[in-house]
Amino acid sequence: MAQGRERDEGPHSAGGASLSVRWVQGFPKQNVHFVNDNTICYPCGNYVIFINIETKKKTVLQCSNGIVGVMATNIRCEVVAFSDRKLKPLIYIYSFPGLTRRTKLKGNILLDYTLLSFSYCGTYLASYSSLPEFELALWNWESSIILCRKSQPGMDVNQMSFNPMNWRQLCLSSPSTVSVWTIERSNQEHCFRARSVKLPLEDGSFFNETDVVFPQSLPKDLIYGPVLPLSSIAGLVGEEAETFRPKDDLYPLLHPTMHCWTPTSDLYIGCEEGHLLMINGNTLQVTVLNKIEEESPLEDRRNFISPVTLVYQKEGVLASGIDGFVYSFIIKDRSYMIEDFLEIERPVEHMAFSPNYTMLLIQTDKTLTHSGEICVWWLEDCACVSKIYLNTLAMVLACCPSSLSAAVGTEDGSVYFISVYDKESPQVVHKAFLSESSVQHVVYDQQGIFLLVGTSEGKVFIINANSSSSFQIIGFTEVAKDILQISTVSLLETDIVKVMVLSSLPEAGRSRLEMFTLPTLLPQVSTTFADERGRLKDEIIHKYLYELEHALSSAVLGFQSNQIYGFCSQVPYICSYLLPEEEHTGIYILKPYKKVQSRQYGPGLLYLSSHGLWLITIAKCGILCIRDVYTLETFAWCRSHSHQGHGIQSMRISMDGQNILVNGRDDGTLVYLKWKRFGGHLASEILDYYQKLLISLSSAMDKENHYLSTTPKVSVDLGSDSEHTKQKASTDLSQDELVLTDVKKEIPWIQQKSQEAIKKEVNLFSKKRKEIKQGIKSLSKTILNMMEENDKLENIAKLDQQEFGLDLEELERLHDESQEEVAKIIKDVEMHNLAKSYLAELIKEECWNSMAVKGQALKCFHIPCVVENFPMKARTVEELKELERVLQQKKIEAECLKLRKEIVEAQSGVKLIKQRHEEDDEEEEEEDKTVKYSNLPNYLLGSLSTDFGVDTSLLSSQLELHSREEKINQIILLKDIIYKVKTVFNNEFDAAYKQKEFEIARVKERNVRIREIILDLELEEAVWQPEFEDCEKPERMLVVQDEEITAHKHIKPWHKAKELMVNHEKEHWLLIQDASTRLRALMDMMGGVLEVKKEDILRMVIPQPAFMAKPDAVWTEEERKQFKDYEKKVKELNEERDKYRKSLEAELKKLQNSIQESTQAFDEHLKRLFERRVKAEMVTNQEELKISNLAFSLLLDEELSSREKFLNNYLTRKQHEKSQTSEAVRKSREDLDVYKEHYDNLLAEDKVMDRSFKKEFSEIPGHQVDILYKLFKRRPRISKQKTHSETTSVVPFGELPGSGKLNKDAFAQLMKAMDELDNISNMPEGLDPLVWNHFCMTRRAKVENEQKVKQKAADLLEMATFLQKRVEEEEKVQQEIERVFHELILLQEEKVRFQLNLTIQILLKQGQVELENFQLVLEYSDAILINKNIIEDLNSVIRTQGQKKVASMMESKDVHKRILQIEWEHKKMEMEREDLNQKAWDIQMLFFSRDRQKYLNEPNYEALISIQIGIMEQTIAVLDKTHKKNVENCKKLLKKLGKFSNQKDIANYALSCNLREELVAVSERKDICNAMESRFCHVGQAGLELLSSSDPPTSANQTAGITGSKLTCEKIVKERYENMMQQQKLTNISKQQAEQISILQTEVERLRMKTFPALVPM
Repeated sequence: MAQGRERDEGPHSAGGASLSVRWVQGFPKQNVHFVNDNTICYPCGNYVIFINIETKKKTVLQCSNGIVGVMATNIRCEVVAFSDRKLKPLIYIYSFPGLTRRTKLKGNILLDYTLLSFSYCGTYLASYSSLPEFELALWNWESSIILCRKSQPGMDVNQMSFNPMNWRQLCLSSPSTVSVWTIERSNQEHCFRARSVKLPLEDGSFFNETDVVFPQSLPKDLIYGPVLPLSSIAGLVGEEAETFRPKDDLYPLLHPTMHCWTPTSDLYIGCEEGHLLMINGNTLQVTVLNKIEEESPLEDRRNFISPVTLVYQKEGVLASGIDGFVYSFIIKDRSYMIEDFLEIERPVEHMAFSPNYTMLLIQTDKTLTHSGEICVWWLEDCACVSKIYLNTLAMVLACCPSSLSAAVGTEDGSVYFISVYDKESPQVVHKAFLSESSVQHVVYDQQGIFLLVGTSEGKVFIINANSSSSFQIIGFTEVAKDILQISTVSLLETDIVKVMVLSSLPEAGRSRLEMFTLPTLLPQVSTTFADERGRLKDEIIHKYLYELEHALSSAVLGFQSNQIYGFCSQVPYICSYLLPEEEHTGIYILKPYKKVQSRQYGPGLLYLSSHGLWLITIAKCGILCIRDVYTLETFAWCRSHSHQGHGIQSMRISMDGQNILVNGRDDGTLVYLKWKRFGGHLASEILDYYQKLLISLSSAMDKENHYLSTTPKVSVDLGSDSEHTKQKASTDLSQDELVLTDVKKEIPWIQQKSQEAIKKEVNLFSKKRKEIKQGIKSLSKTILNMMEENDKLENIAKLDQQEFGLDLEELERLHDESQEEVAKIIKDVEMHNLAKSYLAELIKEECWNSMAVKGQALKCFHIPCVVENFPMKARTVEELKELERVLQQKKIEAECLKLRKEIVEAQSGVKLIKQRHEEDDEEEEEEDKTVKYSNLPNYLLGSLSTDFGVDTSLLSSQLELHSREEKINQIILLKDIIYKVKTVFNNEFDAAYKQKEFEIARVKERNVRIREIILDLELEEAVWQPEFEDCEKPERMLVVQDEEITAHKHIKPWHKAKELMVNHEKEHWLLIQDASTRLRALMDMMGGVLEVKKEDILRMVIPQPAFMAKPDAVWTEEERKQFKDYEKKVKELNEERDKYRKSLEAELKKLQNSIQESTQAFDEHLKRLFERRVKAEMVTNQEELKISNLAFSLLLDEELSSREKFLNNYLTRKQHEKSQTSEAVRKSREDLDVYKEHYDNLLAEDKVMDRSFKKEFSEIPGHQVDILYKLFKRRPRISKQKTHSETTSVVPFGELPGSGKLNKDAFAQLMKAMDELDNISNMPEGLDPLVWNHFCMTRRAKVENEQKVKQKAADLLEMATFLQKRVEEEEKVQQEIERVFHELILLQEEKVRFQLNLTIQILLKQGQVELENFQLVLEYSDAILINKNIIEDLNSVIRTQGQKKVASMMESKDVHKRILQIEWEHKKMEMEREDLNQKAWDIQMLFFSRDRQKYLNEPNYEALISIQIGIMEQTIAVLDKTHKKNVENCKKLLKKLGKFSNQKDIANYALSCNLREELVAVSERKDICNAMESRFCHVGQAGLELLSSSDPPTSANQTAGITGSKLTCEKIVKERYENMMQQQKLTNISKQQAEQISILQTEVERLRMKTFPALVPM
């Protein structure tokens, strides 16, 4: 095993004892990797564990800097790479199986590496780090250098792999992205090129993304300006604008989970949504593979498979999901079929094939703790001897010192006792179900007498540890709930066991110690020590309580001197405490006796050795220290774990002190420590005590082990299958069976003891219980009788129901609960009301208090008309300042304009005196101009704001708003106009409101009199009384009236009593008033008044005389006179009544008419005010529309500016990129030139060596030189190693391509083959051995040089390819720059066009412009604005003439009506006949041409014909113009040709003259020759033949002249012929064009005539 040196210095080590790691056992938390065909490895804590699959041999490699980070393996080179987890981590490369460190890689990463991956060939290693760098780096691990690196901020990657067929490709995938990185190399320079894969949508479809930087498909808006990209609308100008997309444009994509490469350099991607993708490695084209569904049984169908792991195999992949199945995906073309490959119990986390593809490694997430697996390991070689499953969550385990058994505490509160007498087949011999709370501590004492079990509810159970007693439960004692540690002391020379329990008091920041003693004879007398419920009596076990002023994380009880050792949790100290010798009651506070610094950080634990002289400390730092118990000094230590894995969780030391097992907290490792140097008194002390302990326990051990060997196995459910079966069966049980199951459910021991105690108490006190029950029954009957009697009593004598409650405490409790519930409800209601009140205050503040003008309405008295005012907020100080600034600026601009005019007039020569005389006139003219400007027509201002008296002189013209500042100032002025218009209307509204108040008050005054008249006249008429409604007085809605509350008011009793008293006093006062005789007499005598008014005449009654009760016959004269006076008075009274009644009726009618007239007048005024409101709202909307247009133009201006800034920034980035690419091209070209020069030199040297071969061996014979030259050219054949056919058929990737290392191996193999050629046996006969040696050295040098040339050539080609790619990148960047320039030019043109093309608002009357369809010409460059009066006058004339025409038509219609009717009746049948004949004829002769079809289908046929005519005319004009231009060109060409022909004629004439002279010279020469011929006649015929065959100078010149003249003439003729043909061709073309023009003119004329109707009879 290889173990690195510790990085940090541990605690001080005394003496020569030291510890070392013997073996490590752990389970992988990361993926398991293959190192070779038979060995796997995985990181575990601080170690990397290697396991040989065949021999099961395990090898451990320790990381010297703590916990191991990520890991990767290179199978070809058999090396392992892993990183540590320290700050600025390192990557270590170790070789296997030697486990020697090859190198150490140091980068610039601050925190951690997340991924490592080796290339399949070569010496390349890729690493990826997360926060904060997100850096991808490529290493040459042999030379320990970084070849290239690139950072991708925010890109978190979960898988990284090289292409097995091409080390230059690297795939990185995350749950949201997949990218393929290409590694490009030029000599020693490497660089990354990343390309992202465009993933499909979640449903597998593809989304066509538009170019965000340069969108080409944006619509063109001719009215509202240019349409810009969304990034410009959002105001983005940086790099984020290139990838910006709104939320509505974001669609969820597929989420990749895993990927794998194929032999064709393609990628298979598995997605969470169940899709399988295939990506082309070169083009990155994504293909969604189709799933072929097969019919299968419904119960076995698993339609949705989300791959978690992918492994490539031939013809497909193996995939696994979270359902515990491994599937085989058989892929063919673009579809795949799924087959079940393997079923596994747990979800698969990782799969990998061995290098030879003969084994498949499957890694699941199954953990041993949850399955309750108990293993027996062989201590020497860490071999698993046997295992057993408890199928429940195991918490703690302890081994018994006195027998071959162990106790396991579980989460459900049980303790399983396991016999390991037969180590190969352990079995559960007993199960103790203690309580329903989980077991947290299981501790044996040193002699194995008792087993102490601590639970989470704070109970410590004492169990007899002997199996012969069937693990009897003795009892329990209660301690604090949070138990940290249980410590025991059981010495050989004593008969008691001391127990100490440590618990924490987190609220007080202290720790509590509870100590008690257990006699060794306790199992025999357990009944006397515990009560009936199993609780041990504190006074018998001598239980004492201690507290410490500080918190401890661990504490142990010393063997001697009653001393306690504690590990402080807050400070790094180990303290010892002395226990008091005298007994005490209550809580005793312990003080530290000795304190030593631990040199270990984090909370730790303390353990004592078997002889009590070693104090072993472990802590979060991962260091184990062994200290002397007296001095507390460390004499041995070992770093077995790391603080990054939260250190050590537990530790166990053997009784002889030789073996130490250390368990990590979070790293899942179990480390076996062995002494390196151990001897002297340290070894002798513990070994002596161990021998004594063995002798003491030997008899008990033999007895207990014999009992264990004969104990039968307990029937406990230990199989997972049976458990699942029972779970499934339990779901099918009926309700009755479930009840039985609940009854038969196992009961914990503590509940059994409690039930037994209760049964005993019930049996003991059964008679007393019966008596009490009978007494309660009789008492309840008595109370019921009393309650019945109480119901019959009166209310005063009745008692409340609560008075009959005997259980006063229960009544008080119920009363308190009800009061608490009421208080809670009251509080909830109060909080609800408070929230509502707060919300109401916010609404009131926002909508009412903040309003300078409150919103009100006015209603008419008689008609349904409502007028509302404009609610207005007060303008803020900032708004007023801004308005003041704009007004001041406008005034300054006006003054500046005035001064400019004066300066211009002064410069134009106007005299100063004349200027002074004309100043007044100019001022008047300017005032008139100002007034005129302010009184411009409303349709030019775009609103009717002048109708409200608002000054608009400061507004800029709508045609002059070009700059941004002018538009902003215009908006401020328009807002001020709106404010003024609303203010004017609100003033009018306030006046109307006051008028209505006055009218209502006047009506109230008149209604008083009307009510009196109605009362006097005794009419049953209702008096109309107008009132303000809530909308007219909205402040009344903020006040809640009493009648609006529907709930009954809760009145307290004392308030009720007070009201009753007040009512009683009022009744008493009324009785006193009734007793007043004076008041009663006044009512009887004068009707309650002292004076009779005129209004009372209607109620006056003349009393009849008393005699009228007698008959008329018995009346006396006096009585008759009295009767006549009575009748006269009655008549006068009736006349007065009639007269007064008529006057009252007239007055009533007058009052009602006056009220009607006044209210109607107000209604008319309010109607006019309503029209004014509509007009004010119209003006407001007009001004707001102008503001909206201006705001839109400002917004569009900002968007254009944002787009321009973005393009400029984008251009800057591209220019910077261009400079970088240019520099890269320059550097690559220079490197290529230098390398090419070296290659040329090397190639020249190779050729020189070839040419100089014979020179070097010139001293030997030639035939030997030839033989040696042939041998010099000869090269050995390297036999390729043939792979096994079966392996080749199984391994999908076959032989991987070559790399640098493979090239070195091939060169070494070549040199080895050259050694065979250099053998002396291959030497030619007769050759000197010295020469042969020299020859071999020369040939070897030649071979080496050839290999160098080949390597250089390959590198040169690679560099040329690298340069070509850089050049292409530079050209691409240049194209982007040109595109940006073009876009900037277009944008600037759009910006200028937008600034000049203003949107103005013009007022038009309703009905003045009527359009059926929106077919408008949007270009008004040639339009003019005319006065509307012209159109209106013309319309009035048209209306007048139209009315006249209608009148005449009506007259003629009446005259001819009868005539037409008669003619219609007469000709009806004839017309029908003619129509039918005509229709038949039309049907027969109808010619339905395309023109007619177009005429019928086209809604606007005339416009189409006119457009076609215009197009034809334009075409004719263009053709005519083109024809004229061609004719002119032909004329010019003819003129040029004429000039050229004249020049040629002159040249020909000169040549003809010269030819004549030459012919004369030739003839003369011919005569001379003839004369000479006569002289030499003896030559004869031979001379003539000679002369004829040869070419003398004279005949040659003559022939040359004739030939030249012929060629010149032919050339002239040919040129003339070509000119004539060209002229003829042009003439033909002109004729054809003339014919086409005539045809087009004819067609135009025909179409023009076709537009006019032709009345031609059929």
